[in-house]
Amino acid sequence: MPNRPAPASELVDLLSLERLEDNLFRGQSRDIGTKYVFGGQVLGQALSAAHATLEQPRDANSLHAYFLRAGDVDSPIVYDVDRTRDGGSFSVRRVTAIQHGKVIFFCAASFQQHEDGAEHQLSMPEVPHPDDIEPAPGVPPAVLATLSTKVQRWLDRSGPFEFRHVYPRDELNPPKRPPYQQVWFRLAEKVGDAPELHRALLAYASDFHLLGTATFPHGISYYQPNVQMASLDHALWFHRPFRADDWLLYSIDSPSAQGARGLARGLIYDRGGRLVASTAQEGMIRVVADDRAGPLRAKD
Repeated sequence: MPNRPAPASELVDLLSLERLEDNLFRGQSRDIGTKYVFGGQVLGQALSAAHATLEQPRDANSLHAYFLRAGDVDSPIVYDVDRTRDGGSFSVRRVTAIQHGKVIFFCAASFQQHEDGAEHQLSMPEVPHPDDIEPAPGVPPAVLATLSTKVQRWLDRSGPFEFRHVYPRDELNPPKRPPYQQVWFRLAEKVGDAPELHRALLAYASDFHLLGTATFPHGISYYQPNVQMASLDHALWFHRPFRADDWLLYSIDSPSAQGARGLARGLIYDRGGRLVASTAQEGMIRVVADDRAGPLRAKD
């Protein structure tokens, strides 16, 4: 039996779409332990599809997306790209993701040719370097055995990204704490130099840890069977060049939760302290009476 590809290589393949027509692409889905398709997968694939329709060398500067329906992890997703505009400096693409004949997601992505201009940024928080943070210990087998098969796969897998939490939190027994966190992350192996690949990888990784920050003040977690969580929308802005296979710091806060929705924002810095990207996401967070109800989508 052939060896399974390394998780990072598998992710790069996942973001490399099959072109069906000029503006039509097909992407495969992967089960990483979430009940439905991981939102970061759709974000990364949609950005890859949009970039593939560019006829000029332009870099993605923003992406604004809505998640409409849960995706089926056992089926591919078709991405239909509308070439909305190609201007002198900017290009805009609208991408619709379709599965089983229904729209599950859509986004608008903007691309810009390189230009020089005024620059400023917020400083990176003062936190320990990733080399000074011990990797998180694995969940004890006895505890793992008490969890659902999906959650076991999520917790027990060796994923494409490595994460090191500045302030670790026990998601199985979550304490109440202020709604912010900092997490170092990087792709687990080196990949090529194509900037569009690293932006698609960052789009994928940006869906980790974001919405979960909104649960911190309430002492709840998506691992609890009576907690339901799902992404509603997602925004991502690219500011400066970066590599997803080198350490990046995700500094996240949640300014509000209300109406069964939570809002979270993130700033992403490279090791040198340059602000390379910003994110924002609102998601559904419900605590239901029936403790047998499963989470809509495992989020981190």
